[in-house]
Amino acid sequence: MAPDRRDQAVRAAVDQSLVTAAEPVAALLDVTGVRASAAALQAAFAEVTAAPVLHAFAVKASPLVPVLRLLYEAGLGAEVASPGELALARAAGVDPSRIVLDSPAKTPAELREALALGVAVNADNPQELARLDALLREAPTTSPLGLRVNPQIGAGTIDALSTATATSKFGIALRDEGARARVVRAYLDRPWLTRLHTHSGSQGVPLSLLVTGVREVYELAEEINAAAGRRQVDTIDIGGGLPVNFASDDETPTYAEYARLLAAAVPGLFDGRYGLVTEFGRSLLAKHGTVLARVEYTKTSGSRPIAVTHAGVQVATRTVYDPASWPLRIAAYDGEGRPRSGDPVDQDVAGPACFAGDLLAVGRALPLLRPGDIVAALDTGAYYFAHHYAYNSLVRPGVYGYVGHEDGSVRFATVRPPQTVAEIVAEAGGDRLDGLLAL
Repeated sequence: MAPDRRDQAVRAAVDQSLVTAAEPVAALLDVTGVRASAAALQAAFAEVTAAPVLHAFAVKASPLVPVLRLLYEAGLGAEVASPGELALARAAGVDPSRIVLDSPAKTPAELREALALGVAVNADNPQELARLDALLREAPTTSPLGLRVNPQIGAGTIDALSTATATSKFGIALRDEGARARVVRAYLDRPWLTRLHTHSGSQGVPLSLLVTGVREVYELAEEINAAAGRRQVDTIDIGGGLPVNFASDDETPTYAEYARLLAAAVPGLFDGRYGLVTEFGRSLLAKHGTVLARVEYTKTSGSRPIAVTHAGVQVATRTVYDPASWPLRIAAYDGEGRPRSGDPVDQDVAGPACFAGDLLAVGRALPLLRPGDIVAALDTGAYYFAHHYAYNSLVRPGVYGYVGHEDGSVRFATVRPPQTVAEIVAEAGGDRLDGLLAL
């Protein structure tokens, strides 16, 4: 998110009462920035190939229908990994021909629905291929069908997000004994298998490793097509995984950089023989989101200042539980939404949850925060405010997209309204008060 647009939006969010004493947390999404990222992605791949490319946004990064609609209108499709995500993409109006279903645990019903709709499906394992064999005997489909493979090229700096390790749960492990030959045989036995899919990881995975994974799968496609004596594999799904710079406002690495690296390392992928699918998520949205939270109290403990805010583990789960892998930048604003001035002081920024580790930042140098100030957790447009963690039954914040104008005005649109306490009670079985007493 551009700093000037962000400052403008924070001030407007306070002026327009999106952040108040009664609603002390709000999430903002910079619509201008999101559109720019979608355009940059499409331009980057158009520069290196004239072949068709489906850029399918990874719905898990922001399962919010208006966000999916915005990206679809900007030219992107959707990559889904559950019946819920498929339903969200359809609710957003995404055409089934621009949806890709990936999941390591698809049920027969889920597969049957996808095949009926014409959604592309990447099978995860031989048992799923056998399941598809049976379903295709029941009814024909227009769905493009592929197989996910794991090139087993190693991990990045965050193990939990490295999906191409030797023991990853995803796809068929290509370097296991006999696996490569079995994959080739699976294609020769199934003329309807026309795609190959891989995804080597995301945050913490360097571009060089992502490129290596794509090259491995391209070489496998060439091997399959040579064995088949025809161009059976016509599309390669390279996944997503472009890491995000969480250290500054700079948007690095860029899609253009990645596309050029791929074109240099795997030129055959871009010579027009293969269609492409990408599945980027975090990198499209992260820099364009900000979580705002009021400071409720300030105190000192062990001589360290602490600002107690209303944003913590419920919106920044990964940061709270793994701060070394997921550090967040914090910006300070006064109660009117203006950048807070003053000499920097090392202080903790704490959340509202009842455990000691609920901290957005520790020993962070910021102007000394005061009750009523606003803290902004930056780069939170992907995963953070879209994935609520219901610790202490804290309510989900409202999510608001915005566009700033040259005259300084900001227009907001509600993406998701703030959750109410009554909704929490209802979700917790509030209408089944005596349900257990009857047993």
